Amino acid sequence: MKQALEILNHQLATKAEELGCLPQEWLNLAHQNCLFKLFVPKSLGGLDYTLPQVLKIEEELSNKDGSFGWTITLCAGAAWFAGFLDQDLAKDIFSNSEVCLAGSGFVGGIANLKNGEYLINGSWTYASGALHATHFTANCQLFEDDIPVLDENGEITIKAFILKKEEVEILDGWSYMGMVATGSHAFKIDNKIVPFNRSFEIVPEKAILKDPVYQYPFLQLAESTLVVNVLGITRHFLALVEECFRIRNQKREYDVKHLQYFEELLRAHQQYIFNSKKAFYDKIDQSWAELLKTGEICNHTLKEVSQASRDLAVICRKAAAELHPFSGLEAAKKHTEINRVWRDMNTVSQHALLIFPF
Repeated sequence: MKQALEILNHQLATKAEELGCLPQEWLNLAHQNCLFKLFVPKSLGGLDYTLPQVLKIEEELSNKDGSFGWTITLCAGAAWFAGFLDQDLAKDIFSNSEVCLAGSGFVGGIANLKNGEYLINGSWTYASGALHATHFTANCQLFEDDIPVLDENGEITIKAFILKKEEVEILDGWSYMGMVATGSHAFKIDNKIVPFNRSFEIVPEKAILKDPVYQYPFLQLAESTLVVNVLGITRHFLALVEECFRIRNQKREYDVKHLQYFEELLRAHQQYIFNSKKAFYDKIDQSWAELLKTGEICNHTLKEVSQASRDLAVICRKAAAELHPFSGLEAAKKHTEINRVWRDMNTVSQHALLIFPF
């Protein structure tokens, strides 16, 4: 696997940006190593990894290439829903060796239950991996015979749905400066009839499979998987800043005080990141151990996981911002590796779950 990751190089990353999606070479890598099925049980052809295992893999993938790591993270996260699906449906979906689920957390649709089937209409944004997905997940407001289905709080019930790629229309909605190869396009569906068993709910008590990973609350699972991408990309960026600065110094020969200033600033940020990373993984391990021991995670521990994720995101953003000037114009040149990584960093770190420090 480690040797196979060498294919995540600058040359193919440039090709990926031109395509606006993962190139076939990277898709082959993902399928051959079951990277879209990190959380999927072995009975369905997946790797059946724990959350701590998955986080370390996703960090390293994003450190190699941000778009690749992010796409794997989001699509593997959608495949985590395998634990909540009707199992006959799950067997059908995951029987495809090249299965890939993309989706959106946005509640953008209406599902109207009539005669035991759903009529679905809606549009959703930011479906990473949309261009090579075999299925899509989408959140909808629930109606029955045109009447809203209300929950115990009087709010419209929300359910998630699995949609086939031929049922949706992909919209060209990803025109951002970074994470270009994720192909995080919008998609829509118009007046499609969907079988009843394609609906599901993403809460631990609704999980069909009782493996511990499906009992881990979705919010903290999302926060943690997203922030390891920020971490991996930041590590990559800092390494490239250091390389650029060394090259600049060979040409300009900075004086001792300037060299010392850069060294101290770089090492300080590297230490901040190391400490925050350790604190983050310690909280993940603590939460996982608690889940294995008691079958659930207490609210206090979950809050600590969320805070550790946010702390790590903040520290990564600060490090990238303070060290960026030392890379010189190399980081401003189009098509350089450091420019791509900088764009990725300043795009992925804008995710709504991670922008606030608390």
